[in-house]
Amino acid sequence: MTSLNSTMCVCGSQQNYADCCEPLHLAIQQAKTPEQLMRSRYSAYVLKNAKYVYQTYAINKQQENPIKEIKDFADSCRFIKLTVINSGHENNQEFVEFKAHYFYQNLYCELNEKSQFIKEDGQWRYLDGEIYPVADIKVSRNDNCPCGSGKKYKKCHAV
Repeated sequence: MTSLNSTMCVCGSQQNYADCCEPLHLAIQQAKTPEQLMRSRYSAYVLKNAKYVYQTYAINKQQENPIKEIKDFADSCRFIKLTVINSGHENNQEFVEFKAHYFYQNLYCELNEKSQFIKEDGQWRYLDGEIYPVADIKVSRNDNCPCGSGKKYKKCHAV
């Protein structure tokens, strides 16, 4: 059996999980950049690690985002890909714009967000984000899977 830490990280960094997001998830290291934090949060959603997502919210946003709600969302989705579009500095904050691709039931969804990050106690934390509307796509069993695999949905990402 292959261990998760010897597989490619789901955040799309092209690194092994053990060298990428795992040290952040285990609190062995802290994110050095907002993009690294955003990638680790995405992989935490994929791995259903709601506690990590919660802990990486800005302290004043944690109460608005309880662990149970984070877990319920993560459990309801099948995440397939993360695309980082841009990152930088704007209005005294750091930002990362990304697209998270996932399935929710039989819908193909794309979360396109420009996330804002701040430093609290020397650690990067997610503050909030501007979400750009993207229409969900209803997928039938015999449709080509929107993930780009070339397979039918029923043979690829269908539950």
